[in-house]
Amino acid sequence: MNGIRAGARTLGVVLLVAALAGCGGADGDAATRNEALETYTPEQIYQRGEYELANKKPKDAAYYFSEIERLYPYSEWAKQALIMQAFAYHSTKDYENSRAAAQRFIDFYPADEDAAYAQYLLALSYYDQIDEVGRDQGLTFQALQALRTVIEVYPDSEYATSAILKFDLAFDHLAGKEMEIGRYYLRRGHYTSAINRFRVVVEEFQTTSHTAEALHRLVEAYLSLGLTGEAQTAAAILGHNFRSTEWYVDSYRLLTSNGLEAKDRGNNWLSQIYRQSLKGQWL
Repeated sequence: MNGIRAGARTLGVVLLVAALAGCGGADGDAATRNEALETYTPEQIYQRGEYELANKKPKDAAYYFSEIERLYPYSEWAKQALIMQAFAYHSTKDYENSRAAAQRFIDFYPADEDAAYAQYLLALSYYDQIDEVGRDQGLTFQALQALRTVIEVYPDSEYATSAILKFDLAFDHLAGKEMEIGRYYLRRGHYTSAINRFRVVVEEFQTTSHTAEALHRLVEAYLSLGLTGEAQTAAAILGHNFRSTEWYVDSYRLLTSNGLEAKDRGNNWLSQIYRQSLKGQWL
């Protein structure tokens, strides 16, 4: 009997999918689709959405999930369909609609167990657009803000660890942008502008992978301006924190070729960082 029931249920799902397919799919006439879908239960439409996802048609799946929200806005199925809608849109790289669906879920169901996933999807809708350093960094800042929310509001969720990793990568991305601009200025002899960019990395992004290079570039820029005290102090910080890197080797060679050594000199912003690093208060 169990086998007969299972077979009947499978046949029922197949027939349901075939019937819903007659609605025209996501590419059919809108009026015909909408009228036909109104004759089905939210569970049946939801099953069609799952079927489209399983068949790698997330755009069609998003359509069916959105129709549940439209036709049955206050049902439990609408809640489930909303989070699936956000996922389906994200799968098609329709980040704007994914973000909108995720935000509606958070607004309508803030205490639901899937709220953490909705927030994570919202963060991903920004994060997955950070593809190259040269792009506008507004998306990176928005990704950081959304990822921070996952980390702080849902620290015990299964998404927190991934959010922390992505937060660090996005943070590193911002530092990379500062380095790119700093190198541009340095190559063109705009040393003060370059220093300002490298200083941002050293002071605000000191936990990223770019800090050692930023210190070396400061050595180069300060030496070019004849500010040997600052150059020596930058090299001293580099030697204390990143002695095994190629950047320290290059800075050491650059200083010694000018008859200088890496040590703290003067009372400048770098001297303060050097003293902090000696006390273990930096990096």
